[in-house]
Amino acid sequence: MSDIIHELLLFTVLVCLLIYAIFSRRIKGAIGEQTVSWRLSLLPKSKYKVVNNLVLKVGDKTVQIDHLIISNYGVFVIETKNLKGWIFGYENYEFWTQVIFKRKERFYNPIRQNLGHIKALKSTLNEFHGVKYVSIIAFCGKCTLKVETDTKIVYSDQLIKTIKRYSEVQLSDTEKDAIFERITLRNISRSYNRDTHIKDIKKRISDREDSINRNICPQCGGNLVIRTSANGRFKACCNYPRCKFTTNS
Repeated sequence: MSDIIHELLLFTVLVCLLIYAIFSRRIKGAIGEQTVSWRLSLLPKSKYKVVNNLVLKVGDKTVQIDHLIISNYGVFVIETKNLKGWIFGYENYEFWTQVIFKRKERFYNPIRQNLGHIKALKSTLNEFHGVKYVSIIAFCGKCTLKVETDTKIVYSDQLIKTIKRYSEVQLSDTEKDAIFERITLRNISRSYNRDTHIKDIKKRISDREDSINRNICPQCGGNLVIRTSANGRFKACCNYPRCKFTTNS
């Protein structure tokens, strides 16, 4: 009965959000995040602690994480994408492609995006050693995934099943509660300025693309060279393996 009530509430929320989706691109993203939030609320609360819309301040940057699950089986870091059409991408490509009929649009590889989130979490939780971080990308909307990755890429209705496949205990209840408390204390989601955050991201992307266009590695400052793989030509840092930056742009 509880599951039925959750699903009915989820349906009601989605209907309300869909009414406004055509007016705002931001609301479209909120639909995906809200869908995942309701699904995650079905996880047993004794084993899983869910944090939605986590914002961390790391150095001079803010990092926004759609969903974080702190469980006895590890820390799950979930990035949500609400997209239509066919989605093409590879694990190490810098950009993926969305295809709707004859229209193509690029978007930043969500796997790399989530790696940045995990890096921020490790910095925030540096006192906790041996924490297992699991990166999951959850796609909502009417999309068809055509991706080749090692990272878990799932449709949102597969998310709970994917999480529950991890059954080996990694954290005690005491460790789990301590991590949750630290995250709660460091979460600035109520005070941060989303528009400023988005502007900062756009500036970092612009600076990054400018470096790539000048064949300079945005990570270490080395020269970028052309290499070839089974998937085609790409740019890679000359300082490999010390620097593993690559881009297909």
